[in-house]
Amino acid sequence: MENVVVIVGAGPSGLATSACLSAHSIPHVILEKEDVYASLWKKRTYDRLKLHLAKEFCSLPLKPHSPDSPTYIPKDIFVEYLDDYVSTFNIRPQYQRSVELACYDEIDGKWRIEAKNMQSGNTEIYVAEFLVIASGENSAKYIPDLPGLDTFEGEIFHSCEYKSGFKYENKDVLVVGCGNSGMEISYDLSNYGAQSSIVIRNPFHVVSKEMVRLGMIISKYLPISVVDFTVLLMANIAYGDLSKYGIRRPKEGPFSLKATAGRAPVIDVGTVDKIKSKEIKVVPGISRIKGKKVLFEDGAEREFDAIVFATGYKSIANNWMKDYKYALNENGLPKNDFPHHWKGEKNLYCCGLSRRGLFGVSMDAQAIADDIKRVISEKMEK
Repeated sequence: MENVVVIVGAGPSGLATSACLSAHSIPHVILEKEDVYASLWKKRTYDRLKLHLAKEFCSLPLKPHSPDSPTYIPKDIFVEYLDDYVSTFNIRPQYQRSVELACYDEIDGKWRIEAKNMQSGNTEIYVAEFLVIASGENSAKYIPDLPGLDTFEGEIFHSCEYKSGFKYENKDVLVVGCGNSGMEISYDLSNYGAQSSIVIRNPFHVVSKEMVRLGMIISKYLPISVVDFTVLLMANIAYGDLSKYGIRRPKEGPFSLKATAGRAPVIDVGTVDKIKSKEIKVVPGISRIKGKKVLFEDGAEREFDAIVFATGYKSIANNWMKDYKYALNENGLPKNDFPHHWKGEKNLYCCGLSRRGLFGVSMDAQAIADDIKRVISEKMEK
């Protein structure tokens, strides 16, 4: 089956790339291993989730959010937006196609993609001049292999399986991971009457969504150092010194850290106040687990009914990309630095791997489609 472009993944990255290619009238096919597009948003997000950034930074190409939609969009409204996006641009992914192998044929100068049809069990072969990796940064959940984890007698699950704290009232729940998901899940658990504790080991910035919005707006006009100074000044006024509560601030500013290392600040939803009031307990790293007991690095031990791992995801593109070296490093992330991260060699591209959220997805998709259009046009002129 020969195609001009094959896109792997029908999350926001794949949908955005498809819409941009369609705007250039470039034929393409999307291969998606799940039975639905945007499966992370539709199946694996918690109930209270809202987009952390203002809507002007969270739209996909060619379709801004409605003026009537809230500034910070709840998950359900964002899913409706994606449904409308798919309908508007007539995007039709090939579902339940698990890509097992992709390699570059040096003789033909084309990509060969092998995908398993999970309904029939057959292997399908796709040949394309261009290949776009759009399987995302969040393609596989990550749970660290802690000593004794297999002995834990309570419930263990990843944050992608968490919906709400409803069933954890009066339960002792440990959240491992202090990024945005971990901090918000801790807050949600506490609101439902759970005894919530969170492991905090690494330093991070705490800001409000309004601070981030202001920072993103002024970053268009001012140096990052000035943006960091402004945002940190507001954070100091709002939150004070959090080190006495176990939250340490990195040396590098929040916007600089995001730009250089892809590490986002924590956008506070009320968790900090609960930590200050000790409704949520901060605990150090885990030494080992034994039965229901968790032993911590400071020598303390406590029993828990459940452990939630808000420890993020990892890209698994390298598992099926035989020739990943043309665009990715050994961790399945772009080998080229921003802003050239999206383009590899041999007509291989990657969308949504810049660690810049939906704003980065939109930038990548447009750049990829424009570049493919340029390559095709130059080829036709010869």
